[in-house]
Amino acid sequence: MATISALQKARASYMPKLPKSLAKHGPFVKVEEGNATAPSADQAALKERFPNTYGLPMASITQAAGDGTSEPLKIGVILSGGQAPGGHNVIAGLYDAVKAVNSDSELYGFLGGPSGLVENKYCKLTGDIIDRYRNTGGFDIIGSGRTKLETEEQFDKVAATCREHGIHGVVVVGGDDSNTNACMLAEYFLANNIDIQVIGCPKTIDGDLKNEQIPIPFGFDTATKVYSELIGNILSDVNSAKKYWHFIRVMGRSASHIALETALQTQPNITIVSEEVEQEGTTLNDIVYQIADTVRRRAEDGKNFGVAIIPEGLIGFIPQINSLISELNELLANNEEQFKSLQSAEENCEFVSGKLSADAAEAFTSLPQDIQMQLLLDRDPHGNVQVSRIETEKLLSSMVDHQLKEWKDQGRFKGKFSPQHHFFGYEGRAAAPSNFDADYCYTLGYTAATLINARKTGYIAAVGNLTAPAPEWTAAGVPLTMMMNMERRHGGDKPVIERALVELDGKPFQQLKQNRESWKTEDDYVLPGPIQYFGPSEVCDRITETLRLEQQSG
Repeated sequence: MATISALQKARASYMPKLPKSLAKHGPFVKVEEGNATAPSADQAALKERFPNTYGLPMASITQAAGDGTSEPLKIGVILSGGQAPGGHNVIAGLYDAVKAVNSDSELYGFLGGPSGLVENKYCKLTGDIIDRYRNTGGFDIIGSGRTKLETEEQFDKVAATCREHGIHGVVVVGGDDSNTNACMLAEYFLANNIDIQVIGCPKTIDGDLKNEQIPIPFGFDTATKVYSELIGNILSDVNSAKKYWHFIRVMGRSASHIALETALQTQPNITIVSEEVEQEGTTLNDIVYQIADTVRRRAEDGKNFGVAIIPEGLIGFIPQINSLISELNELLANNEEQFKSLQSAEENCEFVSGKLSADAAEAFTSLPQDIQMQLLLDRDPHGNVQVSRIETEKLLSSMVDHQLKEWKDQGRFKGKFSPQHHFFGYEGRAAAPSNFDADYCYTLGYTAATLINARKTGYIAAVGNLTAPAPEWTAAGVPLTMMMNMERRHGGDKPVIERALVELDGKPFQQLKQNRESWKTEDDYVLPGPIQYFGPSEVCDRITETLRLEQQSG
């Protein structure tokens, strides 16, 4: 970072806002415990798996001074999983909080994610380092990784690393899987009388790590504003050129929060929401017909152009394909060695087709071979299909093109169809955080350090009342076990933090539902423009439409 832009230089001086409860007393606040908590499902299984951290009370941070020690505090931090805007400000919040406890406090950044903690690869984060990364995007301050912390051997190595440096607590910054691993680590430490606290921070641009206590994960605000700017630019272009249909796939393999939020910000002609597809039992052919019909209707008005937003995980929500994927996950988990021994794509497909149920085999053989192979070969670390690798936008536009050609032969379509394809993902993951994410992440880091200073473990840092100005936000710790359920992975049931899907009866989706018929045929495009960092609060501190609608009263 020897050369920085004018914006980076200006942003370096931005001081994130804190809730009054933290700004007044810093880490020396009172942490009040509420009633015991419980997850919404699988309570018996989770209680058996997490006997020491199950049922922990909510931990609310108040303005009253009291809890914590002024002895030097040593905290280790890891960034886990994919990037999300604001991660550097989590670390800045941690640093400022531990230094507020005692100027001799230290913050250790473990390099490359969880593996750095296991392998004792670290750097001490100094004021000079922190100052270079304040309010910047990316995770490059210490790097990230996707190593899972889930074995006793790993936990023992983490404990040894922490003991060597005298570390009091570990902060895991990550998504649902990473925070599940944080809970497992906290449970192991308690079970073995290891006095090291573990706190998580909610990160994912996908928006699916949220619940009543965590209204939004960090990074979602910035990423959706970046994507909305890009979509708005395309809407402006398409309304000028008037000759292309743009199929835009956006991130969100497990939920459609990004697709929904960007649609609410930009108002494109078509927005597919995976959760609705699943609930309605919509088939792949149904989706193709619906898109083709919108193309036809617009063409009748002389509009051979439009924009469709597609969530990357769509194919896994189509019931017939979802059933196929479930069978494939079980089949390949139980026949891994035999499957690996096959030499060709034809052998792979023949092997699988012969072992699937009749309905699943029919769904499998109906797909193009390149999609079949993506279903078979691209597996995530849990052994499941990586639906994010499937170029759904190209699959749909190709099938729509085929449908329109049939209609043209029948005299039912007289327009033109020229598709363009986009995938917006990496463009938003490491963007410079919005003012909201800069403030939110700084508060999360400060909250995590405060919880460790109060000797809390097995919690995730949580910030509430987010539709109000930052000084009115609330800070708390939410027990990680409260957020868990059991999921099927690698052919077995595993504890994991429950992903939040788009609620079809929720206000954000209902807002889309009320408007999408008019958006199909009209050009009600909204152009949000780039993220603004300087100027009036209503522009610079604007929250997402999803958060505004979900949190509004009435």
